[in-house]
Amino acid sequence: MSENIANKVVVITGASSGLGEATARHLAEKGARVVIGARRADRIDALAKQLTDAGFEAIAVQTDVTKKDQVKALVDRAVEAFGRIDVILNNAGVMPLAPLDRLKTDEWDHMIDVNLKGVLYGIAAALPYMQEQKSGHVINVSSVYGHVVDPGAAVYCATKFGVRALSEGLRKETKPYNIRTTIISPGAVATELTDHIGEADVREGVKDAIASFAIEPGTFARAVAFAINEPENVDINEVLFRPVQQLG
Repeated sequence: MSENIANKVVVITGASSGLGEATARHLAEKGARVVIGARRADRIDALAKQLTDAGFEAIAVQTDVTKKDQVKALVDRAVEAFGRIDVILNNAGVMPLAPLDRLKTDEWDHMIDVNLKGVLYGIAAALPYMQEQKSGHVINVSSVYGHVVDPGAAVYCATKFGVRALSEGLRKETKPYNIRTTIISPGAVATELTDHIGEADVREGVKDAIASFAIEPGTFARAVAFAINEPENVDINEVLFRPVQQLG
């Protein structure tokens, strides 16, 4: 059933591939009106066209989540087109893993800008509308790495632990406005995320380690749909999932 998804206006960042693309397709098929953002305009334009050609409602807006004005423009476009925003999925993320002693400071900055500040910019763009509406749903993407720390992943883990802290703070602060908050923490999913790893030895090691058991992005999309579809007085605060074979 999808009675609480139909006609909802859902903004999704990082929608050009992987988790975001799968979720946009899944929610659109369930009747949501999706407004998709990503840096790669050609990909989100093509996705929006596929969805609209199939009879669904979709709008694409080129968005770099490290630019707060662009994130605000994405949310403003949703409200301009549909009169409201019901859900924001702060999904955009990067994962250039490397041991700390390789001193990849530019990568550290980029992870913080995308994974942490990008989420904050999404919250900043959507929250005023949701407070005015006295309703809304903020879904932030953390990770299994928001629960555990492995060697070579310290900075990435720090950003994903941070997403969980921000989300819990948001949950407590928005009680007067009937705003729901959800953290989705995926394990190994078959996406382009490992392509962000610049260190060749780390990249190949990670890809080899998860190749045999990584699950499809549709699992994530169904988790998002589950959280949205619950009645408005039900707040699914966190979903953590892994492939059955994943240990850490």
